[in-house]
Amino acid sequence: MKKVERINTMMRYINNRAHFTISEIMQEFNISRSTAIRDIREIEAMGMPLVAEVGRDGGYFVMNNSVLPTVRFTDNEIKALFIAFMATRNQQLPFLKSRHSLAEKLLGLISENQQDDLVLLNKILLFEGTNPNNPDLLDLSDLPDPMLEKLIQTLLLDSYLTITIKEEAALKSYSIYLLYLYHEKGSWLIEGFDLNDEKRQIFPVSKLTDVELSSVKKRLSKKKILEKLGQQGEKINLVLELGPKAIAQYKKYHPISVSISYTNPYQTTAILRTFIDVNNLDEVSELTNWILFLGEDSKVREVPEEVLAVIQKRLGKMVVPHN
Repeated sequence: MKKVERINTMMRYINNRAHFTISEIMQEFNISRSTAIRDIREIEAMGMPLVAEVGRDGGYFVMNNSVLPTVRFTDNEIKALFIAFMATRNQQLPFLKSRHSLAEKLLGLISENQQDDLVLLNKILLFEGTNPNNPDLLDLSDLPDPMLEKLIQTLLLDSYLTITIKEEAALKSYSIYLLYLYHEKGSWLIEGFDLNDEKRQIFPVSKLTDVELSSVKKRLSKKKILEKLGQQGEKINLVLELGPKAIAQYKKYHPISVSISYTNPYQTTAILRTFIDVNNLDEVSELTNWILFLGEDSKVREVPEEVLAVIQKRLGKMVVPHN
């Protein structure tokens, strides 16, 4: 570990402890006693208020109400943060205004040479979803759903929620235990356990009109909810064998609920097992498109007849008859 990286990590290590000794620093960072002492003196010189304790078991402690000094970034750390910002812009992420101010603070912390490197990267690197005519890191574009931030703030308080969903021309409220909030194919989705019907439900955040903490006093525990979901587990009816090309396609995109198990140490072959609800025409259509997307390097072991019929129909439409 380079000195700058070690000093930064050591500052965080010290700041998270009420008391530490030279021996602990030596062991944690695998350095000599003289190096540990030099590093601690340098950290003190940077403004961290350390107080030395004398005696056989003496050490150091951080003064109360201390504030961690400014952390220094290496050139590669700066580039990693900047590229992460670039790669995730225009992705309908929450807290976009905070992201905006965070980026400004990050740019204000670094040297002019580092800023010049980032300006060059910003001109050259383009990611999916980026408008090449306006590839500005601080551009407030593609705003997320206005309810998304409220939903996140509420679920951090409690997972038992009452949500109101717009269904056709009416509004309907659901009491749910929130399992996951995830982003798939450009949309934010809520996966929750419906506490009234006692089943798993998926709700698009785009149809969310209100969210609040649940007022239901009698609740199923999380353990009981997971038990009920386990008992409702669907029987697997789609099994595919994937080769290296199909695995590459899977990595490009796959539905959030679909996972694979590698079948060799080199991760060049895999098995995909999942459940398709053949009564859900939208799900059948979507998964059929995705199976075709995987390509010819995927082999079908098991598939519902309804899905197979749709695949054959799609392939039939792709064939141009000869006159």
